[in-house]
Amino acid sequence: MLVSQILGSPEAFNGIILNPAAYTHTSVALRDALQAVTVPCVEVHLTNTAAREEFRHVSLTAGACLGQIMGFGAMGYHLALIGLVQYLKSGRGPG
Repeated sequence: MLVSQILGSPEAFNGIILNPAAYTHTSVALRDALQAVTVPCVEVHLTNTAAREEFRHVSLTAGACLGQIMGFGAMGYHLALIGLVQYLKSGRGPG
C-alpha cells in the first residue's frame, strides 16, 4: 500500500514526508517508488539511526529523498515540513 501511495502522489501531493521505519533498511521497493516519481520526499526518523545498531546505519531510501531528518523525535516532522515548503517555494520542486 505504501508503494501505491507513493506512486499515486504526483496526482495528489506536492511533497512527501516519510518515516519508512524498519523499511528504511530493507525495502528496495520503497526506494524504487520514490525514484519513480518527481515528488520530493523528506525522510524522517524519530531517533538518530546512526547512533543505533549497525544494521540501521544504512538507509536504502535516503538516496531517493531530498533529505533526512533524524533524532529530534516528533519535532522531526515539523522540521521536515519547513524544509519541504522552503524547497517548493524556491521553485526547484513541483508545485
